[in-house]
Amino acid sequence: MPKLIESPASASHYGRSRETKMRVAKRAEYGREAVHAILDEGYVAHIAFVTGGKPVCIPIFYVRDGESLLIHGSRKTRMFTELASGLPLCATVTHLDGLVLARSWFHHSMNYRSVMVHGAAEEVRDEAARMQAMWLFMERIAEGRADGSRAPNAQEMKATMVLRIPLETAVAKVRTGGPNDDAEDMDLPYWAGVVPMETRHLAPEVSADMQVDAEVPEGVLARCR
Repeated sequence: MPKLIESPASASHYGRSRETKMRVAKRAEYGREAVHAILDEGYVAHIAFVTGGKPVCIPIFYVRDGESLLIHGSRKTRMFTELASGLPLCATVTHLDGLVLARSWFHHSMNYRSVMVHGAAEEVRDEAARMQAMWLFMERIAEGRADGSRAPNAQEMKATMVLRIPLETAVAKVRTGGPNDDAEDMDLPYWAGVVPMETRHLAPEVSADMQVDAEVPEGVLARCR
């Protein structure tokens, strides 16, 4: 586990570790509210760890549950068997908000919001907690989806591992605004500015193999508004 070196965790802020220090310190935010807001807007985390002496990084669906991230997958996959053993990991979530075009090549950048978490995962073994985690995954897809689809049966639950990643050392990194051009470049005849970007939910597409006449659920439609 990473060692805290600057400050321990508090009620409002996460602890700082060697791994969460960054070159542009002013972009770092350790506040819990900032970290939670970024995590709650995302769907995919990239989980990095070292196995067999080789680095691995795998994208996976996640949901935040209080002060933890939850992920789930097949018990037979290397990722889950390795992480369940307590291997150190790094989890990142990133939202790309814009391309930043400067007058010089050097100062081109991107606007983004990201979170980096260091720690280790632990398997959720309690059956009630496992089912609650699966419910959270469905509700993250769309409100009411847990009741609007079939719950997992015993065989499916047996084949599924749920891992919890505690948010002990976490940091948000955010860039906003326009380009930071050098003073001597300000009068160059080149366009500079920002091309905003966003992730949007588009109109639902009904499955081609639907065998019943079912309306698009309100929770799904709400995603597209």
